[in-house]
Amino acid sequence: MSIIKKPIITEKMTDQSEKYNRYAFVVDRKVNKIEIKKAVADMYDVTVDSVRTMVCIGKKRVRGTKSGMIVGKTSTYKKAIVTLAEGDSIDFYSNI
Repeated sequence: MSIIKKPIITEKMTDQSEKYNRYAFVVDRKVNKIEIKKAVADMYDVTVDSVRTMVCIGKKRVRGTKSGMIVGKTSTYKKAIVTLAEGDSIDFYSNI
């Protein structure tokens, strides 16, 4: 079971990482804050100060096509915002 699925790299999170040393990840919905803290510390070799989590509920989407209306739903996921200790940072672009 993978705890951390992928990092969230958006304009808002890039700004937060520069100002407040915060990084966001999509995580498995069944894990808790302690497991997320340990996984981030082990994977990126950093010291984690705090973890905030939220469950982002999937939204209903309707798309009109030639054959009619297609109704769907985006997936629900859990997001974790991790604050690192002073002096630590994560470079997501080093492996590219």
